[in-house]
Formats: sequence, C-alpha cells, structure tokens
Amino acid sequence: MSRRVAPAAAGTERTSAMALPVVSYAARPSSTGDALELPFSLACVPAGFPSPAEDYLENSLDIAKYLVKRPKATFFMRVAGDSMVGAGIYDGDMIVIDRADQVKDGSIVVARLNDEFVVKRFRLIDGRQWLYPANEAYEPIEVTEDTDFEIWGRVTFAITTLR
Repeated sequence: MSRRVAPAAAGTERTSAMALPVVSYAARPSSTGDALELPFSLACVPAGFPSPAEDYLENSLDIAKYLVKRPKATFFMRVAGDSMVGAGIYDGDMIVIDRADQVKDGSIVVARLNDEFVVKRFRLIDGRQWLYPANEAYEPIEVTEDTDFEIWGRVTFAITTLR
C-alpha cells in the first residue's frame, strides 16, 4: 500500500514503495521578490525513535527573518580558528552578530581587540572584563585599561556545517 503526498507549490509529488512520502522541494523567491523563502514544516523532527511524519509543509521560512531581528544592526562574519569549538562554533562557520543586542556576563561576542576582531565569551569577574575562549588550548584574555578594546556585538546564531 502506498501513501500519496500532498503537493506543494514548489515541490514534486510521488509515492514510494515503502509507503513513505517522497517529496522534493526547491527554494523559491517570495511573492514580493526581496527574500528567499524556503519550505518550512511546523512539525518537530524527533532525534530519538521514529514517529509518523507530517504529510504537509505548513509554511515557508524566510531565513533572514529568523536570523535577523534588527537588520540595520546585524552583520554576518566567517569564523577563522578553533578557539570556540567548545561553544559549537567551528573554523569556517558563519556567525550572526547583533550590534544592538544587550551583552551581559556569559554572552558570546565579537570584540575588537587591538585592531583585530575576535569571537569569545565575555565574562565580568570581580569587576574585571575577560574574553574567554571555548577551547582549553587557549588562555583567557584580560581586558585592562591599556587594552584597545570594544565589544562590537553579541553573537546570536552560528551557522555550521555538520561534520
């Protein structure tokens, strides 16, 4: 017995021999023409045992709307190095930085440190500012009065390739 899958506007439909839906979808421009809308299902994907899947895509997702809360204050940067692997940020990943977002103790930030950008965890310890890596191979950096330092923005997302 095969199950039929409801077609989506940008998808193709067919049935599989194992009665599971097989649907392919392609990215499509939005109706306004200024965003790339990708198919998005409202169903959650279990990471444990299989459960019956949803048969329909419920909506579309404009990835920029998901990642960017304040467009004029948001920037993307590519990460170079491995000092933040313990936080799930790897060499080559793309990070999203919101310059208008509030930074507090424990936030992952992009900071300008002596004319160089770094991504680290910001810590306030006993009134002193520190930049902590998320890799034991690196030492924390204390920010002193003599340090040319500016918090450039808070990292809100990391876009990573699964390894």
